[in-house]
Amino acid sequence: MMYQQGFDFDLTAVSTPAHLIDLGALDRNVAILKIVQEESGAKILLALKGFSQWSVFNRISKTLAGTTSSSLCEARLGAEEFGKETHFYSPAFSEEEFPQLLQITDHIVFNSLAQKQRFLPIYQAQAATLGRVVEFGLRVNHQHHEVDVAMYDPCAPCSRFGVLRQDLKASDLEGLSGLHFHSLCQHGADALERTLQAFESQFGDLIVGLKWINFGGGHYITQSSYDVDLLIALLKSFKERYGVQVYLEPGAAVALDAGVLVASVLEIMRNQVDIAILDVSASAHMPDVLEMPYRPEIINAGLPQVKAHTYRLAGNTCLAGDVIGDYSFDRKLEVGDKLVFLDMAQYSMVKNTTFNGVGLPSIGTADPATGKIEIVRKFGYQDYKNRLS
Repeated sequence: MMYQQGFDFDLTAVSTPAHLIDLGALDRNVAILKIVQEESGAKILLALKGFSQWSVFNRISKTLAGTTSSSLCEARLGAEEFGKETHFYSPAFSEEEFPQLLQITDHIVFNSLAQKQRFLPIYQAQAATLGRVVEFGLRVNHQHHEVDVAMYDPCAPCSRFGVLRQDLKASDLEGLSGLHFHSLCQHGADALERTLQAFESQFGDLIVGLKWINFGGGHYITQSSYDVDLLIALLKSFKERYGVQVYLEPGAAVALDAGVLVASVLEIMRNQVDIAILDVSASAHMPDVLEMPYRPEIINAGLPQVKAHTYRLAGNTCLAGDVIGDYSFDRKLEVGDKLVFLDMAQYSMVKNTTFNGVGLPSIGTADPATGKIEIVRKFGYQDYKNRLS
């Protein structure tokens, strides 16, 4: 069974559901990010919240500067499996976890001045015996909006992210090495250009004396229409103006179009419309379909009524709204047919759940150099049971 649209692998023997990473597509993304780093002098971090398949970290860590995380588990994964620089940001810290973060991270970004005042002294008291240097920064909120959906806008009104300019004095930065801002979500370099203008107009006077500025994530660098030349120019210009190290921390751009989710048709039924029930779930396996919402693309499928046969694709859970969407196909679907959902590496694998006890998709790789598919991890009952008690 061969598929077109850039994913040409024989999936006949693949048990579903399964996440597969196209190693060739992953390498292409990393190659673009390498150019950005080399020509701009910026450092790019992998945001583990977007993609954390550690079995392929060896292909990414050769190029990227490190990882960025927002939980102790993510930080440990980055430190243990990726290596290099380990960055950390969280809206809040706990007294139990903060000492553990000091053991494994290189950069820690506070979300508020109160967090800085509470936790920075813990590091300062341990610095002499810690055996490692940790740099600290502060997240700021420039209140500039580029994201249309409020749920994904870090600078939305009443946001819990970052310190506003009117609440920040130069003296508040004592003991800190950098600032962090974030206001993008799958945006182009033009959005970054506008964002930088807003950031510099509010916080530019505070940059003198700092070592680094983190531009956050949401940079869709590997998307086909992204203006990489503009990005490089913006990064170089900023570094020349302020003499600081610049960090970017994309998640989606690293794994964009590099992964698929393979599903099988379990049942065909009709209730006013033809319905195909799959062994993947919108709720458990691709929750952004319900949260954003969005409509994932499927190889050899079209919009409703465009092709000869239209089906409503639904998950195999008892949630009434577990519906992926309506798609059309050239031929009638049959039980056992495999469907391939595209661009399922970013923010999909990391959000999988075992809701309703449905099985987690297996994780594997597909190598275009050899045509081989390798399943590197399967999940079963114990994975479901062990997260409960």
